[in-house]
Amino acid sequence: MSPAVDQRAVESLLAFWADAGVEVSYADAPIDRLAEGVAMLRAKSQPPPPPPPTRPGLAAVRGPDVGAAIAAAKAAAAACQDLDSLAAAIAAFDGCALKTQGAKQAVFSRGVADAPLMIIGEGPGADEDAQGAPFVGRAGKLLDRMLKAAGLEGRVFITNTVFWRPPGNRTPTPQEQAVCAPFVERAIALVKPKMLLLAGGASAKAMLKRDEGILSMRGRWFEWLSEDKATELPAMPTLHPAFLLRTPAQKKKAWQDLLTLTERLDRPERPH
Repeated sequence: MSPAVDQRAVESLLAFWADAGVEVSYADAPIDRLAEGVAMLRAKSQPPPPPPPTRPGLAAVRGPDVGAAIAAAKAAAAACQDLDSLAAAIAAFDGCALKTQGAKQAVFSRGVADAPLMIIGEGPGADEDAQGAPFVGRAGKLLDRMLKAAGLEGRVFITNTVFWRPPGNRTPTPQEQAVCAPFVERAIALVKPKMLLLAGGASAKAMLKRDEGILSMRGRWFEWLSEDKATELPAMPTLHPAFLLRTPAQKKKAWQDLLTLTERLDRPERPH
C-alpha cells in the first residue's frame, strides 16, 4: 500500500473518531493495562485507612443529650406531690428515647400507694405496653402467685426502671434507666416503703449501681441510697419472674428470697 493511501486512511480514521466525540489521542508512552489491574486489586485487598480522629466530646455533642434529659426528669419529678401527678408527668415526659421507639403508652405502676414493699422490675413487655400496667403478663401472674403465697398480697407497689417498652423486649440501657431514675426515686419518696425488692439483673445493677450478676447478688441484702443521700432502704435483688418461667428449677431460689424478705418485713420494730 502506498504512503499516500496510508495517509488518507489515517485522516479518515481520525475524522471518524472526531465525529464520535473523541477529543484526545493516545498517550505518547505505552500503558500496561494488566499492571494497572493488578495494582487496583492489591489496593482493594488492603484494609481501609482508619477514620480521622475525632475531637473529644464530639460524639456526646452529636448524640442525645442525656444530661439535659435527666435534668428535665428531675424537675418534672420534683414538682409531683402525689402518685397521680407523677404518673401524668411520666406520660408527658419526652426525654426518654424509648417513648419514640414503638411503645404504645407509658407504663408506671400498680399496687398499694402506701405499700411497705416496693418491687422494681426492668421494663414493660408487650402485655404491659398493651394494658398500661407493670407485671400483668405471664411473668406478672407468676409474681402475683408468689407474693400471695408469701403473705405479701396487697402489700406491694410495683414499678420498673423504665416506663416504656424497649423494642423487642430488650434490656433497657443504662442511659435509658438514668433518664427515668428521677421518677423512680420520686415514687419511692411518695410511697415511703420499708424495703425494696429488685427483680432482675438490670434493675439490681441500676438501683444499686453495681456490676455483679444477678445470680451473685440475689438473696443478699444491700442498701439503696437516694441521690441526695437523705433516704436509705434495705434492698434485695431476686430473679426476674420471666427468668423463672424459662428456668423453673430456679424458682426455689426466688422463693427463698421472698421468705427472707417477708421475715424481715414482718419483724417487730425495736422500740426507740
